[in-house]
Amino acid sequence: MPRVHHSLSNQAFLVLLLFSSIASAAIVEHVLHVKDVVVTPLCKEQMIPIVNGSLPGPTINVREGDTLVVHVINKSTYNVTIHWHGVFQLKSVWMDGANMITQCPIQPSNNFTYQFDITGQEGTLLWHAHVVNLRATIHGALIIRPRSGRPYPFPKPYKEVPLIFQQWWDTDVRLLELRPAPVSDAYLINGLAGDSYPCSKNRMFNLKVVQGKTYLLRIINAALNTHLFFKIANHNVTVVAVDAVYTTPYLTDVMILTPGQTIDAILTADQPIGTYYMAIIPYFSAIGVPASPDTKPTRGLIVYEGATSSSSPTKPWMPPANDIPTAHRFSSNITSLVGGPHWTPVPRHVDEKMFITMGLGLDPCPSNAKCVGPLDQRLAGSLNNRTFMIPERISMQEAYFYNITGVYTDDFPDQPPLKFDFTKFEQHPTNSDMEMMFPERKTSVKTIRFNSTVEIVLQNTGILTPESHPMHLHGFNFYVLGYGFGNYDPIRDARKLNLFNPQMHNTVGVPPGGWVVLRFIANNPGIWLFHCHMDAHLPLGIMMAFIVQNGPTRETSLPSPPSNLPQCTRDPTIYDSRTTNVDMSY
Repeated sequence: MPRVHHSLSNQAFLVLLLFSSIASAAIVEHVLHVKDVVVTPLCKEQMIPIVNGSLPGPTINVREGDTLVVHVINKSTYNVTIHWHGVFQLKSVWMDGANMITQCPIQPSNNFTYQFDITGQEGTLLWHAHVVNLRATIHGALIIRPRSGRPYPFPKPYKEVPLIFQQWWDTDVRLLELRPAPVSDAYLINGLAGDSYPCSKNRMFNLKVVQGKTYLLRIINAALNTHLFFKIANHNVTVVAVDAVYTTPYLTDVMILTPGQTIDAILTADQPIGTYYMAIIPYFSAIGVPASPDTKPTRGLIVYEGATSSSSPTKPWMPPANDIPTAHRFSSNITSLVGGPHWTPVPRHVDEKMFITMGLGLDPCPSNAKCVGPLDQRLAGSLNNRTFMIPERISMQEAYFYNITGVYTDDFPDQPPLKFDFTKFEQHPTNSDMEMMFPERKTSVKTIRFNSTVEIVLQNTGILTPESHPMHLHGFNFYVLGYGFGNYDPIRDARKLNLFNPQMHNTVGVPPGGWVVLRFIANNPGIWLFHCHMDAHLPLGIMMAFIVQNGPTRETSLPSPPSNLPQCTRDPTIYDSRTTNVDMSY
């Protein structure tokens, strides 16, 4: 901010302050071309949809306060949307990019422009397709730096390095919709499989470092369905942010990231000159399901300046693939940086309390079909015994804005329909148990008042098998007040909640056979999706949506949709009669 002489009037000071704020912001513009391209990460050529010819897609760099304008041109053979994962989208919910929730998809040979402000956030996020399975290949980093002249709340690093972890299949991405989805063939670091896989021996991500320098690793788990452990041989790192929220510096030698999570960590090149492997391996959290014995690490290299090529890289000791204690220790030890940029204290008064059970169940196998799930049925997902059905004819947000009925119901329950020992399931289930095993299929939402504080206890269940589910809330960060195993006890466990400096996330892994407690302020009107970020669980229906009602002013109300918002259909009974309370039941 410029120096201001004390004799200036209050009005002149405010004008200068406003000018300083405007001058520090910019309009950042990008064009994303989505095309089907042949790539060969392993041995087999594969035609996949990617952005601007690269895997991962381009990194988008902005500063807090900037306006981001992204023109998406769909030249692929797929319907596409782009979701700006973790961005608040304050007053711009139409730009959230959730397919059939806030918009209809961008169809082949069509385009759409996303435009929104980046407000109150700094750190690493990601952008990705939000049509089932396409984010396997359509994704990239979204890096938000502080406004010009404002420092990081830690010493400035020598260099910043994005590390994007990916999951790869040597198959058509359309086949990933199968139930169950096929097992992936490899994992990638910045698009490279490394020397653990055939045909990839000489294709490995290399980070060249100078001894004594510090590096800010901007780490993104863009894998479709898998949590990942990450380590660097003989090196510790200091975590300074998660999900674009600054943290109390946390020293560790191992990290765990759920799909969609990001970590900013400072690496100091403080080891003897040489080469060191960095490695990721999948974390299999499903209790009672053995981890694959042939799980290979995907590796990259830390290469010190002056290292000779003759020396063999030092390998890290990786945790077992089913190491729940290590994963829980890391996830539960992060705390927020009190007083840091954009930090806000935990709201103490709670207006809405919800207890949501989550996990897998079954869907009756259609007649004359053969299903490969348990009890010869199909798998289904469940939140409070509801399997979410994604609308097919119009987006939920348009239905809400234009008062079109028959698209969703406003009755998502605050509690599960039945209380039982959530973390266990009997070998010989009762009729009540069977009722919970087959959830109701419904598109249901929970409506909450503008600016109300919502607290959610997410309880993992043992129906079929408990496993960690990464739950992602669009449009908001939430405080993670506590983690635990077993059934949540509202008296015993409530006393342990962290109301001083809890970590904040947009995506959180619910421990297998355990629980987390979340709290957020519903200060952004519109429809916001809340779902498991393992894409294999999207068609299974582990999701629901919140409707945040309008506030008292125009500035706190849902704006009109942009004139070029993609349409799902040319059916005139939908788009020519939007204000006449059309019934779209089907």
